[in-house]
Amino acid sequence: MSKTERGVALVTGASSGIGLATARALRRDGYRVFGTSRKPMPDTSDGITMLTCDVIDDASVQSVVDEVVSRAGRIDLLVNNAGIGLLGGAEESTTAQAKAVFDVNVFGVIRMTNAVLPVMRRQRSGRIVNLSSILGLIPAPYNALYASTKHAIEGYSESLDHEVRTQGVRVVLVEPGVTRTSFEENITRPDRSLAIYDAARADAGKLMREIVAKGDAPEVVAEAVVRAANAAAPKRRYTAGKVAAQVRFMRRFLPESFVDRNLRKFNGLPG
Repeated sequence: MSKTERGVALVTGASSGIGLATARALRRDGYRVFGTSRKPMPDTSDGITMLTCDVIDDASVQSVVDEVVSRAGRIDLLVNNAGIGLLGGAEESTTAQAKAVFDVNVFGVIRMTNAVLPVMRRQRSGRIVNLSSILGLIPAPYNALYASTKHAIEGYSESLDHEVRTQGVRVVLVEPGVTRTSFEENITRPDRSLAIYDAARADAGKLMREIVAKGDAPEVVAEAVVRAANAAAPKRRYTAGKVAAQVRFMRRFLPESFVDRNLRKFNGLPG
């Protein structure tokens, strides 16, 4: 397809932040874009068709995929962006809360992917872009469960890519650093807070607010998604922003003891 007609893209979590910026970037690049949100939203003024979808519901996921295929006839690109955060000590969350985070961040990706793959297989072509994070590469004190979901997405995406490559489908990762969105404002809090973590949790929240304020614009991540979507020979991973590139380099090439020491220093933890 020409640049003026890239194909059909489906972007989850497109009501705001990275998802909305990505949907807009893809639309400008020539895609016909469908975005999803948990609550009904009007289509955007710049031509993005908004559909309702809850990624934790099998029927909702299948319904939105069927709707896109009904309207557009195909799906060339799936961007799995929908996700939630959780700030607190790992011990402060019940297993029920941990399951809820995984249900959105991991199983939501799996549900969307499983629903779209038969469509792409029939087409003998397609690209799936999964939004990971630098926290899928490094430890994340007081973000342990969120980081665990992103580590899971890393392993899932790499493995799946090898399975579906012969079917004409590629699966790639985009790894943002810290991004200026409302993510921190909407982050989930532990459902069984423990006093022993109160001070550290408050410090972690303060640090998050500070680094988010200095973070990359969502458009930086959107540009990385467009590159990942359009590459003729895609890389396995695309970092988004300077900090993400630095973290990836540090994790890949520097000694573990160095990474550990600097991570504790960055998070204000005693050596």
